[in-house]
Amino acid sequence: MMESQVISAIKEKKVISFTYSGHTRIVEPHIYGINEGARQLLGYQIRGSSSSGIIPEWRRFRISAMQNLQILDETFSGRRSFPSGRHSHWDKQILVVE
Repeated sequence: MMESQVISAIKEKKVISFTYSGHTRIVEPHIYGINEGARQLLGYQIRGSSSSGIIPEWRRFRISAMQNLQILDETFSGRRSFPSGRHSHWDKQILVVE
């Protein structure tokens, strides 16, 4: 269920909200894939909270650790540029926002 919601949000360019490591995250989902055997989401956190306190910021989230996922009505325009100019490593990219 969680994976299908992540896939829908990426396809529709919808912002998502979920709890992760005790923090509410408001995120633009960009890449869903597998890294080191774990299904993960790379997203741009635009609101909410984080233990680092740095927002907005790129973050990876393990799908299995995400809780209370909601797809919001808010949309985003699509891909954002990365400071390095390229995405980080993935074993397999399943879906990338266009």
